Amino acid sequence: MTENKFHGKLGELIERAESGNTEDVDFIIGHLTDKSSLAMTRYVDYALSLVKNEIGVLRLEYYLFNGTPIQRNYCCLFFNRRLDYNIVDRAFRLGLIDEIQAFSR
Repeated sequence: MTENKFHGKLGELIERAESGNTEDVDFIIGHLTDKSSLAMTRYVDYALSLVKNEIGVLRLEYYLFNGTPIQRNYCCLFFNRRLDYNIVDRAFRLGLIDEIQAFSR
């Protein structure tokens, strides 16, 4: 893990993302609810961009297909940024994400 300069909730999310195990991704994704503040969604989005562990990526794939709408949207962003368009297309074809979300870069 790298030493990050952030503290508080963002620092905690970053540490979890860098570890990237199933329970870490669950913790991060758990912060995406219909009551999440704009700041929290930005923290989560940034933290998710740091997930590199294959186990964590597979967990994000799980949430893309099984999460709440907001969780699916942020997982879609994660996979779009990784250029994993096949997985995004599959979620789109299943009706789990809308066209705007699926094709936004």
